Amino acid sequence: MKISIVLPAKNESAAIGQTLAQIQQLQLAHEIIVVNDGSTDQTKQVAETAGAKVVTHPYSKGNGAAIKTGARTVTGDIIVFMDADGQHDPQDIPRLIEKIEQGYDLVVGARQKGSQASVGRGIANALYNNLATYMTEQKVEDLTSGFRAVRADKFREFLYLLPNGFSYPTTSTMAFFRAGYSVTYVPIHAAKRIGKSHIHPLKDGVRFFLIIFKIATLFSPLKMFLPIAILLFMIGTGWYGYTLWDAGRFTNMSALLYTGSIMIFLMGLISEQVTALMYKDSQ
Repeated sequence: MKISIVLPAKNESAAIGQTLAQIQQLQLAHEIIVVNDGSTDQTKQVAETAGAKVVTHPYSKGNGAAIKTGARTVTGDIIVFMDADGQHDPQDIPRLIEKIEQGYDLVVGARQKGSQASVGRGIANALYNNLATYMTEQKVEDLTSGFRAVRADKFREFLYLLPNGFSYPTTSTMAFFRAGYSVTYVPIHAAKRIGKSHIHPLKDGVRFFLIIFKIATLFSPLKMFLPIAILLFMIGTGWYGYTLWDAGRFTNMSALLYTGSIMIFLMGLISEQVTALMYKDSQ
């Protein structure tokens, strides 16, 4: 099987040369593709000098868009996605490939303790992992890691689902679980990045809530909506019992809670059917 390595890069001239040199020392890649996402520094020139094939976006489209461009460009059977900023150790690539050779379809480099960029992001990732574990009923060790190896043909099935922003790892992982493909994890340590991060706290906070809802809608929306509906129904029943005992009547609040419970359940049911259509086999 031919191995293609894809590195999305935006203004990573300080780190990308060293990263490419370490990859080439392994001598296992059929091709190394750097997707230059509208860089304004020397990223393109440094990558080309280091021997990589560079595909350039005329302007910055986002990390997910760079991943999709790389997936469409590669010719290998296996794609390894990794960051160009020095966080991911190329020496871990053979360990990911070994799992693919054992029959897995997606292998994710799971960051161990001490690898998180900040306490806040560490807490957020823990919440993502626990929610995804609940949704899939499979142990999810690292939902948002961008260091992963995947079978190219299966990954391309879900390109239309992937966002152009930073949440492509979440989307692709949940899509593989939903499709019934085999997913596993390899423990890695992510180093401190070289250069300035492109992630902003305010945007990160908004993205946190969007990813929470995306996890639900990509796998099984009813598993998210049903507990909320049951909770509202129980609160409505409790309130009705109290008002019946205290005033001997059925109040508008109880009616509102019961109606909300039914509406949320029906929303989850409809979303479940829509999600099933998203994963309809096109072959």
